[in-house]
Amino acid sequence: MRKNLIASLAFLLASSTAVLADGASDGKVKIGILNDQSGVYADFGGKSSVEAAKMAVEDFGGKVLGVPVEIVDADHQNKADIASNIARQWYDTEQVDAIMELTTSSVALAVQAVAKEKKKIDIVTGAATTDLTGKACSPYGFHWAYDTHALAVGTGGALVKQGGDSWFFLTADYAFGYSLEQQTSDFVKANGGKVVGSVRHPLSTQDFSSFLLQAQSSGAKVIGLANAGLDTSNAIKQAAEFGITQSGQHLAALLFTLAEVHGLGLDAAQGLTLTEGYYWNLDDKSREFGKKFFARTGRMPNMVHTGTYSAVLQYLKAIQKAGTDDTDAVAKQLHEMPVDDVFGRGGTVGPNGRMIHDMYLLQVKKPADSKEPWDYFNVLATIPGKEAYIDPAKSGCALVN
Repeated sequence: MRKNLIASLAFLLASSTAVLADGASDGKVKIGILNDQSGVYADFGGKSSVEAAKMAVEDFGGKVLGVPVEIVDADHQNKADIASNIARQWYDTEQVDAIMELTTSSVALAVQAVAKEKKKIDIVTGAATTDLTGKACSPYGFHWAYDTHALAVGTGGALVKQGGDSWFFLTADYAFGYSLEQQTSDFVKANGGKVVGSVRHPLSTQDFSSFLLQAQSSGAKVIGLANAGLDTSNAIKQAAEFGITQSGQHLAALLFTLAEVHGLGLDAAQGLTLTEGYYWNLDDKSREFGKKFFARTGRMPNMVHTGTYSAVLQYLKAIQKAGTDDTDAVAKQLHEMPVDDVFGRGGTVGPNGRMIHDMYLLQVKKPADSKEPWDYFNVLATIPGKEAYIDPAKSGCALVN
């Protein structure tokens, strides 16, 4: 009797272990949100992206395959070495299954390299460089919310069509800035425009005067701000002090979102043209999400926040469909499953990990035209995903699928 009981218990234990192996490997699913929470991009993503991730988990039901889903977060301080160390610790010792958000392109590239080495999934929503799905692509790496090519097609394309055919670039001195300048330059030239010069500035610089004077003296019709976050806001403020726009030159904020417009204010930002993958006041579906997000954070979401919500939700859907949190099985589902949520409406994922979805060309309203708090944009056009993003077959990704 005793032997039979022991044998039965052993069989049940072995069976439960087998089920666990097919399901969640360690009894939970753990997602890390790694981004800038204290620096130049803190409003761009920051703690609000963490809340967006938690919203996705709650909306999914809090569990997947019968096990709890946990969100952890950390501040990478916009430093690739710090981000890489956190990623290794999370993957190696803290049982983190996937890392997401990853504002700052240099950080995203570094963490994607770690994730590839460790055979873990990363989904980038906060960084922009097309290298993530090009020469630095990974079977386990995904780029979700936007990239430099989509921004160039949107904002750059709109201004060239409006007669802005000569450009000078004020560029953040790291991978994201280089990529954004290059993509936009190529688009300007392909449409008959010219680039008359550029200057690079350090990340988080406080004084743009010398850079703006070079841009002003260039005589370019458009000054392309190939930067983001507080850098863009500070450049716009200081450009107003120099009377740059009053003299006839146009500022192109190549990566500017609702968060930065709010921080800058409509008086200073009015008339700016920009491109985002989401706007909370687009329609009833986006307004519903925006209001839920506002209730938690006291702010409306931009494309990074909503893109993070979408990425977490899709990751959990992929685990559910795969029946396991095994990296290869989940990555396969992420590549194959359509994306249909408040952010990625009718989205698809290419073999290089690029999520292809519509983008929106937006213009900042005049203060008198804003009807309610956070009502900042006029929607000028919808840019279909196939136009916004590089054809995956032409991305330069060396993956063998």
